[in-house]
Amino acid sequence: MQSTSAPMSRRTFLKKSLHVTLGLMGTAALSGVYSNLVEPYWIEVKQVKVAIPKLPPSFNSFRIVHFSDLHLGFHSKPELLTELAEQVRRAKPDLICFTGDLLDQSTAYMPEAIAFLSKLSKLQAPFGQYAVLGNHDAFGNRRAVTRGLSKAGFHVLDNQHVALTKGSAHLYIAGVDDPMVGHPNIDQALQGIPDGSSTILLAHEPDFADEYARYPVDLQLSGHSHGGQVRIPLVGALYTPPYGSKYTAGLYQVLNSKLQVYTTRGIGMTRIPVRFHCRPELTVLTLKAQ
Repeated sequence: MQSTSAPMSRRTFLKKSLHVTLGLMGTAALSGVYSNLVEPYWIEVKQVKVAIPKLPPSFNSFRIVHFSDLHLGFHSKPELLTELAEQVRRAKPDLICFTGDLLDQSTAYMPEAIAFLSKLSKLQAPFGQYAVLGNHDAFGNRRAVTRGLSKAGFHVLDNQHVALTKGSAHLYIAGVDDPMVGHPNIDQALQGIPDGSSTILLAHEPDFADEYARYPVDLQLSGHSHGGQVRIPLVGALYTPPYGSKYTAGLYQVLNSKLQVYTTRGIGMTRIPVRFHCRPELTVLTLKAQ
Protein backbone atom coordinates (compact mmCIF):
# COMPACT_ATOMS: atom_id res chain seq x y z
CA MET A 1 0.00 0.00 0.00
CA GLN A 2 1.44 3.36 -0.99
CA SER A 3 1.95 5.94 1.77
CA THR A 4 0.00 9.20 1.44
CA SER A 5 2.21 11.15 3.96
CA ALA A 6 4.15 13.96 2.41
CA PRO A 7 7.87 14.12 3.21
CA MET A 8 8.75 16.63 5.95
CA SER A 9 10.19 19.84 4.57
CA ARG A 10 13.51 21.16 5.84
CA ARG A 11 11.72 24.18 7.32
CA THR A 12 9.22 22.01 9.22
CA PHE A 13 12.00 19.76 10.49
CA LEU A 14 14.01 22.74 11.78
CA LYS A 15 10.91 24.22 13.41
CA LYS A 16 10.06 20.99 15.23
CA SER A 17 13.69 20.52 16.27
CA LEU A 18 13.71 24.04 17.68
CA HIS A 19 10.57 23.33 19.71
CA VAL A 20 12.10 20.14 21.13
CA THR A 21 15.36 21.93 21.95
CA LEU A 22 13.58 24.82 23.65
CA GLY A 23 11.44 22.36 25.59
CA LEU A 24 14.50 20.50 26.85
CA MET A 25 16.23 23.77 27.71
CA GLY A 26 13.16 24.93 29.59
CA THR A 27 12.93 21.67 31.52
CA ALA A 28 16.61 21.89 32.43
CA ALA A 29 16.21 25.51 33.52
CA LEU A 30 13.17 24.68 35.67
CA SER A 31 15.02 21.73 37.21
CA GLY A 32 17.94 24.02 38.01
CA VAL A 33 15.68 26.58 39.67
CA TYR A 34 13.88 23.86 41.63
CA SER A 35 17.06 22.13 42.84
CA ASN A 36 18.66 25.42 43.84
CA LEU A 37 15.80 27.53 45.17
CA VAL A 38 12.97 25.17 46.13
CA GLU A 39 13.99 21.73 47.35
CA PRO A 40 16.88 22.88 49.62
CA TYR A 41 14.30 24.81 51.69
CA TRP A 42 11.53 22.18 51.62
CA ILE A 43 12.17 20.30 54.85
CA GLU A 44 10.62 16.87 55.26
CA VAL A 45 9.65 15.90 58.79
CA LYS A 46 10.15 12.15 58.68
CA GLN A 47 8.43 9.97 61.29
CA VAL A 48 10.27 6.71 62.00
CA LYS A 49 9.43 3.93 64.47
CA VAL A 50 12.37 1.91 65.74
CA ALA A 51 11.99 -1.31 67.73
CA ILE A 52 14.66 -1.62 70.44
CA PRO A 53 15.17 -5.03 72.07
CA LYS A 54 15.01 -4.88 75.86
CA LEU A 55 13.86 -1.26 75.80
CA PRO A 56 12.51 -0.54 79.29
CA PRO A 57 8.70 -0.31 79.16
CA SER A 58 8.79 3.20 80.63
CA PHE A 59 10.69 4.37 77.51
CA ASN A 60 8.16 2.91 75.09
CA SER A 61 7.06 5.65 72.62
CA PHE A 62 10.04 7.81 73.64
CA ARG A 63 10.45 10.52 70.97
CA ILE A 64 13.85 11.66 69.69
CA VAL A 65 14.26 14.56 67.29
CA HIS A 66 17.40 13.93 65.26
CA PHE A 67 18.94 16.48 62.92
CA SER A 68 22.36 16.85 61.36
CA ASP A 69 24.59 18.71 58.90
CA LEU A 70 23.40 22.30 59.07
CA HIS A 71 26.57 23.33 57.17
CA LEU A 72 25.91 27.00 57.77
CA GLY A 73 28.08 28.88 55.29
CA PHE A 74 28.26 29.77 51.63
CA HIS A 75 25.69 27.23 50.44
CA SER A 76 23.38 26.95 53.46
CA LYS A 77 22.00 30.18 54.85
CA PRO A 78 20.46 30.69 58.31
CA GLU A 79 17.05 31.71 56.90
CA LEU A 80 16.09 28.03 56.99
CA LEU A 81 16.57 27.83 60.76
CA THR A 82 13.38 29.68 61.72
CA GLU A 83 11.18 27.06 60.05
CA LEU A 84 13.34 24.24 61.40
CA ALA A 85 12.98 25.48 64.99
CA GLU A 86 9.20 25.61 64.58
CA GLN A 87 9.12 22.06 63.22
CA VAL A 88 11.16 20.81 66.19
CA ARG A 89 8.74 22.55 68.54
CA ARG A 90 5.74 20.88 66.88
CA ALA A 91 7.38 17.45 67.22
CA LYS A 92 7.32 17.76 71.05
CA PRO A 93 10.46 15.64 71.51
CA ASP A 94 11.55 13.95 74.72
CA LEU A 95 15.16 14.28 73.56
CA ILE A 96 16.98 16.31 70.88
CA CYS A 97 20.11 14.93 69.16
CA PHE A 98 22.44 16.67 66.70
CA THR A 99 25.01 14.55 64.86
CA GLY A 100 27.51 17.08 63.60
CA ASP A 101 28.65 19.55 60.93
CA LEU A 102 27.21 22.71 62.42
CA LEU A 103 29.29 24.90 60.11
CA ASP A 104 30.60 24.29 56.62
CA GLN A 105 34.00 25.98 56.96
CA SER A 106 33.98 29.54 58.29
CA THR A 107 32.78 30.48 61.78
CA ALA A 108 31.07 33.58 60.35
CA TYR A 109 27.61 32.12 60.98
CA MET A 110 28.31 31.00 64.53
CA PRO A 111 26.06 33.71 66.10
CA GLU A 112 23.11 32.51 63.99
CA ALA A 113 23.89 28.89 64.87
CA ILE A 114 23.96 29.66 68.60
CA ALA A 115 20.69 31.62 68.36
CA PHE A 116 18.99 28.70 66.61
CA LEU A 117 20.31 26.05 68.99
CA SER A 118 19.31 28.22 71.96
CA LYS A 119 15.73 28.25 70.65
CA LEU A 120 15.76 24.46 70.69
CA SER A 121 17.11 24.43 74.25
CA LYS A 122 14.29 26.74 75.33
CA LEU A 123 11.80 24.12 74.15
CA GLN A 124 12.89 22.25 77.27
CA ALA A 125 12.86 18.73 75.89
CA PRO A 126 12.47 16.75 79.14
CA PHE A 127 15.67 14.73 78.62
CA GLY A 128 17.82 17.48 77.17
CA GLN A 129 19.91 18.13 74.07
CA TYR A 130 23.01 16.17 73.04
CA ALA A 131 25.46 16.48 70.18
CA VAL A 132 28.61 15.09 68.61
CA LEU A 133 31.05 16.76 66.24
CA GLY A 134 31.21 16.07 62.50
CA ASN A 135 34.23 16.10 60.22
CA HIS A 136 33.72 19.78 59.29
CA ASP A 137 33.55 20.62 63.01
CA ALA A 138 36.50 18.51 64.10
CA PHE A 139 38.75 19.66 61.26
CA GLY A 140 39.49 23.30 62.04
CA ASN A 141 36.44 24.47 64.01
CA ARG A 142 36.56 22.11 66.99
CA ARG A 143 36.89 24.66 69.78
CA ALA A 144 34.47 27.18 68.28
CA VAL A 145 31.77 24.60 67.57
CA THR A 146 32.12 22.85 70.94
CA ARG A 147 31.94 26.22 72.69
CA GLY A 148 28.94 27.29 70.58
CA LEU A 149 27.01 24.08 71.19
CA SER A 150 27.66 24.26 74.93
CA LYS A 151 26.68 27.94 75.07
CA ALA A 152 23.40 27.08 73.40
CA GLY A 153 22.59 24.34 75.91
CA PHE A 154 23.73 21.26 73.99
CA HIS A 155 25.92 18.75 75.81
CA VAL A 156 28.70 17.53 73.52
CA LEU A 157 29.33 13.81 74.02
CA ASP A 158 33.06 13.55 73.35
CA ASN A 159 33.61 9.79 73.83
CA GLN A 160 31.13 9.88 76.69
CA HIS A 161 27.69 8.65 77.64
CA VAL A 162 24.80 9.78 79.80
CA ALA A 163 22.04 7.80 81.48
CA LEU A 164 18.47 8.95 80.95
CA THR A 165 16.29 7.86 83.85
CA LYS A 166 12.59 7.12 84.16
CA GLY A 167 11.79 5.73 87.58
CA SER A 168 14.27 2.90 88.08
CA ALA A 169 14.84 2.34 84.32
CA HIS A 170 17.66 3.74 82.21
CA LEU A 171 18.29 4.48 78.53
CA TYR A 172 21.90 5.29 77.64
CA ILE A 173 22.96 7.89 75.06
CA ALA A 174 26.62 7.66 74.01
CA GLY A 175 28.60 9.76 71.57
CA VAL A 176 31.99 9.50 69.87
CA ASP A 177 34.23 12.19 68.46
CA ASP A 178 34.14 12.36 64.67
CA PRO A 179 35.19 8.86 63.51
CA MET A 180 36.88 10.09 60.32
CA VAL A 181 39.08 13.04 61.35
CA GLY A 182 38.61 13.27 65.12
CA HIS A 183 39.75 11.09 68.01
CA PRO A 184 36.96 8.56 68.51
CA ASN A 185 37.11 6.11 71.39
CA ILE A 186 34.08 3.84 71.43
CA ASP A 187 35.40 1.81 74.37
CA GLN A 188 35.65 4.96 76.48
CA ALA A 189 32.23 6.16 75.34
CA LEU A 190 30.55 2.92 76.47
CA GLN A 191 32.64 2.25 79.57
CA GLY A 192 30.46 1.72 82.64
CA ILE A 193 27.19 1.00 80.82
CA PRO A 194 25.73 -2.13 82.47
CA ASP A 195 25.35 -5.30 80.43
CA GLY A 196 21.91 -5.76 78.91
CA SER A 197 21.18 -2.03 78.76
CA SER A 198 19.55 -0.23 75.84
CA THR A 199 22.08 2.12 74.24
CA ILE A 200 21.88 4.69 71.45
CA LEU A 201 25.11 5.91 69.86
CA LEU A 202 25.64 9.27 68.15
CA ALA A 203 28.37 9.06 65.47
CA HIS A 204 28.65 11.43 62.52
CA GLU A 205 29.68 9.04 59.73
CA PRO A 206 27.21 6.17 59.32
CA ASP A 207 29.46 3.54 57.72
CA PHE A 208 31.44 3.12 60.93
CA ALA A 209 28.42 1.11 62.07
CA ASP A 210 30.21 -1.93 60.63
CA GLU A 211 32.97 -1.39 63.19
CA TYR A 212 30.65 -0.50 66.05
CA ALA A 213 28.36 -3.47 65.43
CA ARG A 214 30.51 -5.67 67.69
CA TYR A 215 29.70 -3.42 70.65
CA PRO A 216 26.52 -3.55 72.78
CA VAL A 217 24.75 -0.73 70.93
CA ASP A 218 21.13 -0.96 69.74
CA LEU A 219 20.82 2.09 67.49
CA GLN A 220 23.34 4.41 65.87
CA LEU A 221 22.23 7.87 64.73
CA SER A 222 24.30 9.48 61.98
CA GLY A 223 24.31 12.12 59.25
CA HIS A 224 27.23 13.07 56.96
CA SER A 225 25.94 11.56 53.70
CA HIS A 226 23.27 14.22 52.98
CA GLY A 227 21.47 11.26 51.39
CA GLY A 228 23.65 11.96 48.37
CA GLN A 229 22.17 15.48 48.06
CA VAL A 230 21.43 14.80 44.36
CA ARG A 231 19.55 11.59 43.59
CA ILE A 232 18.37 10.47 40.18
CA PRO A 233 15.22 8.32 40.10
CA LEU A 234 16.01 4.63 39.41
CA VAL A 235 19.73 5.44 39.69
CA GLY A 236 20.23 6.78 43.22
CA ALA A 237 22.82 9.15 44.61
CA LEU A 238 25.32 10.54 42.12
CA TYR A 239 27.91 11.06 44.87
CA THR A 240 28.28 10.09 48.50
CA PRO A 241 31.19 11.08 50.76
CA PRO A 242 33.68 8.65 52.30
CA TYR A 243 32.08 6.60 55.09
CA GLY A 244 28.63 7.67 53.89
CA SER A 245 28.18 5.33 50.95
CA LYS A 246 26.83 2.13 52.51
CA TYR A 247 24.25 3.43 54.97
CA THR A 248 23.30 6.47 52.91
CA ALA A 249 19.80 7.38 54.08
CA GLY A 250 17.13 5.79 56.24
CA LEU A 251 17.03 2.86 58.66
CA TYR A 252 19.30 -0.17 58.23
CA GLN A 253 20.01 -3.39 60.10
CA VAL A 254 23.73 -4.12 60.21
CA LEU A 255 24.37 -7.67 59.01
CA ASN A 256 24.94 -10.33 61.67
CA SER A 257 24.42 -7.94 64.57
CA LYS A 258 21.69 -6.35 66.65
CA LEU A 259 22.81 -2.85 65.64
CA GLN A 260 20.46 -0.66 63.64
CA VAL A 261 21.70 2.57 62.06
CA TYR A 262 19.58 5.52 61.06
CA THR A 263 21.11 8.04 58.65
CA THR A 264 19.33 11.34 58.18
CA ARG A 265 19.66 13.27 54.91
CA GLY A 266 20.61 16.33 56.96
CA ILE A 267 19.52 19.93 56.64
CA GLY A 268 22.17 21.89 54.74
CA MET A 269 24.32 21.52 51.66
CA THR A 270 28.02 21.35 50.91
CA ARG A 271 30.17 21.28 47.74
CA ILE A 272 27.28 22.32 45.49
CA PRO A 273 24.27 24.52 46.36
CA VAL A 274 21.59 22.09 45.18
CA ARG A 275 19.36 19.28 46.34
CA PHE A 276 17.42 17.12 43.91
CA HIS A 277 15.06 14.27 44.83
CA CYS A 278 16.70 14.44 48.27
CA ARG A 279 14.88 16.91 50.51
CA PRO A 280 16.45 18.14 53.76
CA GLU A 281 15.23 16.02 56.65
CA LEU A 282 14.23 16.47 60.24
CA THR A 283 13.76 13.03 61.78
CA VAL A 284 11.38 12.16 64.60
CA LEU A 285 12.23 8.69 65.91
CA THR A 286 9.78 6.91 68.18
CA LEU A 287 11.28 4.05 70.16
CA LYS A 288 9.19 0.92 70.56
CA ALA A 289 9.72 -1.99 72.93
CA GLN A 290 10.09 -5.17 70.92
